[in-house]
Formats: sequence, structure tokens, C-alpha cells
Amino acid sequence: MTPFAIAGLQMHVSALQSNVEGMIHRLDILMARFPWTQMVLFSELAPYGPLHRYTQPRQNEAVSQFCEAARRHKVWLIPGSMFIRGEDGLIRNTSFVINPDGDVVTSYDKMFPFRPYEVDVEAGTEFCVFDVPDVGRFGLSICYDMWFPETTRQLTAQGVEVLLHPVLTGTTDRDAELAIARATAAQFQCYVFDVNGLGAGGVGKSCVVDPTSMVLHQSAGQEDMFPIEIDLDMVRRQREVGMKGLGQVLKSFRDRSTDFSVYDRNSGTDAYLKTLGPLEMQTQGTRAGLHVDVPAEPAQTGMEQESDAISGRAAPVTFPFAGKTSNG
Repeated sequence: MTPFAIAGLQMHVSALQSNVEGMIHRLDILMARFPWTQMVLFSELAPYGPLHRYTQPRQNEAVSQFCEAARRHKVWLIPGSMFIRGEDGLIRNTSFVINPDGDVVTSYDKMFPFRPYEVDVEAGTEFCVFDVPDVGRFGLSICYDMWFPETTRQLTAQGVEVLLHPVLTGTTDRDAELAIARATAAQFQCYVFDVNGLGAGGVGKSCVVDPTSMVLHQSAGQEDMFPIEIDLDMVRRQREVGMKGLGQVLKSFRDRSTDFSVYDRNSGTDAYLKTLGPLEMQTQGTRAGLHVDVPAEPAQTGMEQESDAISGRAAPVTFPFAGKTSNG
């Protein structure tokens, strides 16, 4: 058995003031209660919330405070993420990985900002994989990244056994995300730690899923700290012999006889995707994609109106398909 204890920390996040001191306070409480914890993961944008006005330079006081806290408690620390302005002047949603010596060992820029809603955020292009010595290989993705299985495919093809996934979801699609978290764990035979925030940081419902898709922990809508001891040997055995002795999906993908032309941007395979219109926010009453024109109701004669009034009938309205797209 290769055990390793990871704690998720679901906490209330303010959008209008720093949450850094609150994060460190909760980390202190966590380590006092559960001193066997070896890694701690907070939610997406936990330190400063979701507003761009709190964008930080890459070298900033919060990161220094988190490094000191990790060193003091001798834990691996992923303090969610924060908006970072790079030397090129662009803003990215960045997560830092801090080791028990208090050093930033790597960082990750979110690859799929939640567009068109998450505006003015540049997409990252580099994957994040790091090793915990004598334990195993870990990978990092942020929130909407998980909706694109290619991101986890790349990480697990590089040997990632635990997917760390800070989230900020305060919308009605949280239950869909939980389904995706379970599917991701099963598809890629890995542990998934999916940590959401509260308040301006989300609606909670953080979860931990094992490589068989079993939910090891499910938070509700209140603050929660949940240390879970995982077994990396379970991942390795499942990848070798299959989930419950059945599907060996990573090996089947490795031995595939088909390459997927959709990933060749010049293949034309994705022609349908180009018909879906621009990536933009809806407006009130948007009818794009319905492919119908609603004709005006024909005027009635006075005799027809009188007849309908007596019978209680309403004049029928038809919606014929016009064979062209309405742009709403």
C-alpha cells in the first residue's frame, strides 16, 4: 500500500476583500485537527475571489504567506488559484504548487477559461505534472478544464495518478460537474479531488472520487475540511488488471488502431463545429440554433373574429420549418 493523505478545504470566499488570512487560519485548524494530512487543496480563486480588480503580479505577498504556511506545517499546499498578470501584461488564472519546504515547485495556467463568461483571461498552454517523492505522480487542472477530457487524457498519459481540481462553480450546472468528476475518475483510472468554494467562491458540493468512480466524500453547502487517505497502489493495480478486473481503458487507448482526425485542424472533420456560430453570451429571447421562423399571425376578418369569440376557439398558429437559420 502507498498511502497519502490529501485534504480538501471548502470555505466561504469573499469577492470584495482578501481571503488569504482566512485560508491560513483554516489551514492551521485543519492541521491541528488532522496532523496526519500531507497535502491541502483549496478552491479556484479562493485567495482573492473572482474579480479582476484583485489581479496580482506573479511575485506577490499572498504566495509568500502560503509558502511560509506550507513550510510551517510541512505539507504540500495548492492554495486554489488567483488571477496573475504576466510580464506580457495578460491575465491568467494561475495555481501554484508549494512543497513542504515552502518552495513553489510548479504552477499551472487554466487552459479553458469559462468563455464567454470569463472574459479578459488568457488561456494557458502548458500542462502541470509533478511528483511527490516516494508517493506518486499528480496533475492539476482548474474547473472548466475537466469538461474537456483531452486535458485529463494528456495528464494520465504522462502517468498522473491523482487529479487535483480546484473549482469555482456557483451556477446550476454543478450537478453535471459532479457527474463529469465521477466519469473522469473511471475513464482515466485516477483519483479526483474536486474542491469548490462557497459564497462568491461557489455553491460547494466538493467531492473526492476513487478510480472505480466511487464517491469517497461529498460535501454539502457549508464549510468543510475533509482529509482523505488514498492508496496509490490501487491506481497502479487497476491500470494493470482493469477496474474491478474488467476494463483496462488506458491500455486499450494505448493499443488503439484509430487516430482521431478531429484533432487535425486541417482535416475538415470538424466542419460541423464551424456551423455553431460565434462563442458569445446569449441575449434575452435568443433563438439561435432553433432553425425556425415564426410567421406573423394572419389578420382575421370581422366575421371570423366573431365566430371564434362565440365558440371560444383561438385561431391556430403554425410554425413551419423555413429551411434556414434564424439568428434570433
